[in-house]
Parts: sequence; structure tokens; C-alpha cells
Amino acid sequence: MRAPPRLYALVAAAVLSVVGTALVPTGATASAASASATTTASVAPADAPSKRSMPSMPSKASKASKASKASKATEPLRPNAAAPPKLRASGNKLVDENGTTRRLLGVNRSGGEFMCVQGYGIFDGPVDDASVKAIADWKVNAVRIPLNEECWLGLSHIDPAYGGTNYIAAVKALVARLEAHGITPIVELHWSHGTYTGGDSHCPDTAYATCQKPMPNAQYTPAFWTSVAQTFKSDQAVVFDLFNEPFPDRATSDLTAAWKCWRDGGSCPGIDFQVAGMQTLLNAVRAAGAKNLVLIPGVAYSNDLRQWLTYKPNDPAGNLAAAWHTYNFNTCSSESCFNEQLAPVIAQVPFVAGEIGENTCSHGYIDRVMAWLDAKGASYLGWTWNTWDCSSGPSLISDYNGTPTNFGVGLRDHLKGMQ
Repeated sequence: MRAPPRLYALVAAAVLSVVGTALVPTGATASAASASATTTASVAPADAPSKRSMPSMPSKASKASKASKASKATEPLRPNAAAPPKLRASGNKLVDENGTTRRLLGVNRSGGEFMCVQGYGIFDGPVDDASVKAIADWKVNAVRIPLNEECWLGLSHIDPAYGGTNYIAAVKALVARLEAHGITPIVELHWSHGTYTGGDSHCPDTAYATCQKPMPNAQYTPAFWTSVAQTFKSDQAVVFDLFNEPFPDRATSDLTAAWKCWRDGGSCPGIDFQVAGMQTLLNAVRAAGAKNLVLIPGVAYSNDLRQWLTYKPNDPAGNLAAAWHTYNFNTCSSESCFNEQLAPVIAQVPFVAGEIGENTCSHGYIDRVMAWLDAKGASYLGWTWNTWDCSSGPSLISDYNGTPTNFGVGLRDHLKGMQ
């Protein structure tokens, strides 16, 4: 999804059923400076992918406190589990150092993609050891961490308190806390730079990384992945997810051109900026010396993988997995579609549903998705471990102690029942 604030308000499910996406927050509003816990919503275009509504932002006083806590790299860790595995692709499975088949089953922890660029901090809510333990108590073994390239690179318009070395230190500290609890960290590029005014444009008035763009950009994204890869290449327990939800297919009606753009980048039809394709980003990771597992999403907001195998990037390390996102309002949201479009991919490469969710404040849809993916031995992560509304989020929890929403009950009980 887009991140909250990646939280875009959801349009009626019937309208959104024709699009596929993850949730993302919108830009902060003047009223967002209030410390209230209410959620504000902005109306998304009828043809926009699913986005959750955005929660109110904290007051300036609480922002400083939050940023301080989020950046504490010296906070003591209390390991209570074995170290997470160093994953690699083996055929269509993920295996650890001993060749044992593994699955990634967990949640997303949104915030790092939007808080910094909006000037409110680094993470949305606590990321201390107690909050990570609450995640682990759901029997989660993987957490996906959405990031913002402008914050990581410390571009000039980002508050230095929340960008550059401070941002990187906070991400590294969260990764360490997750690993101390035996949880696999998945670091993912969510929001990126580039002016985009075409179909499904979410912030056409700015080039800044304040919303989901259709593709990564050649100006900053390769540098982002070079830096991320250099930061974590010595820790192969960290997984890289190249880009949240590509949608070059919304910029052009030529699906072949969209998939070529997805892989090769360059001057893409309907996109205003020079694109960095998945091959370029993968090359940047490998050139930095990182052999970590890399997740590569499809198009249509990661909901369409029909030509993923045809355009699969070349990886000298042979360590790739396909990434897919699904919500009840996406185009591919039925078992018949799963069997037709996903099964051929799952038969050949490891498969990770990086975001699963629904806007019903219930869990009927993800129950079906999890059952189908369980039968295939695939991986999945719920969107999202944040205290937004279960409909406009959709949020799994109502507090950071891990109290589930009606939606979150489904994922929590399923994961605990698998132990």
C-alpha cells in the first residue's frame, strides 16, 4: 500500500476493485500538527490504487521526543530467539544456511517512508525493544520496513534530524532489534523522487518523495540501493525489496512497453523522469558486494506478475524472489486469478506476498489468501503494524502492545496456530 500517510483515503471498494496497490500516507495537513489520535482522510482519485487514510500527526513537542527515541542505537537489546537465517533462493523455495526450507511470515512496519519527508520524525510509533517483542509475540518471523530514498540520502530539503546519518542509524537500530528477536528484516524502498503527472498520479505538483511514484528514478534510486547494500552486505539475514508498488502500466496502455520499462528503465512512455529499472537497481546491489536475497515486485501496484518470468532481471548471485501485493479491492483477488497468474511464478521462483490486507475491518479475504499461499509453501506479510484505522489503514493493531483490530485477529490467530 502506500504508506500512511501513506494513508490515502480509500475510495469505495467497488471503484477501487479495478486497481491494485498498497497503502500510503498523504502529505501532512495543517491540522495534522494536533496531538489527537483521530485519523484524517483525503479522497484518492477513482482510478488510484488502494491507499489508506492518514492518521493525524503528532505535535511538535511529541515529534522531537519520538525522533529521539526512534534514533537510539544504544538502546539495550534483549535477544530471546535464535538469529534469523541467511536466506537464499533454491529453486522455488527459500532455504537457510543448512538448506532447510523457510517461509517469511510477518507484518509491515510503516512509518519510515513518510514521517521524515513530512518533517515529523523517523518512525510512526515506538520501535523500541518492547514494541518489537510485541510483534514477535504474534509468532512473526519477518518484518518489512518501508523507507524513503530522500531521507536515507539526506537530501537538502529533509530535516537533518530525521535524514542522512540519523535516518540510517535509526534503520540500522531497528534492524538490530528485529534480529535480536529472531526476526528477518526486509528493507524496502517505498517512496522515491521524480515528478509524475500521468495516470494514477498521487502528487503531481512535486518531485519530492511524498507519495508513490510509478517507477524508481535514475537520479537517486541507484545511489540509494548502493548505499543500502553497502550498509547491510555483511549481514545476509537482511532481505532487500527493490521497490514498493511499480505501476508503469498506468502510464501507458502498451503493456509490453510497461514491462520493458519495469526491467530496463530509461525513457519510459508516460513517465516524466528518467527511470531506473529493476535490472539497474539489482546491478547496484550486486556491484556493492551484497549477496542478500532480493525481492522484485510486479506491475499494477505489485498485483500483476503475469510477465514477471519473461522480464525477470539477470542476477549473477542467483538470489531473487518474486514479490506480490494483494488486497480485497485489487484486480487479482480471487483463487481463479491466483491459479492462473501466480501459480506459474510460484512453480519457478520463491514467492513473497509482501503485503496482504483488506479494508473490511474483518479478515475473510486474507484468510483465503493465507490458505492459498500456505498450500503453495509461499510467504506473506500483513499490512500493517500501525495503529491506524482497520478500514482506512488497514491496520492490524489498535495499540503497540499488539492488541489486534478485528482485521488483525485473522493474521495473529493464523500465525500463532501454525506454531
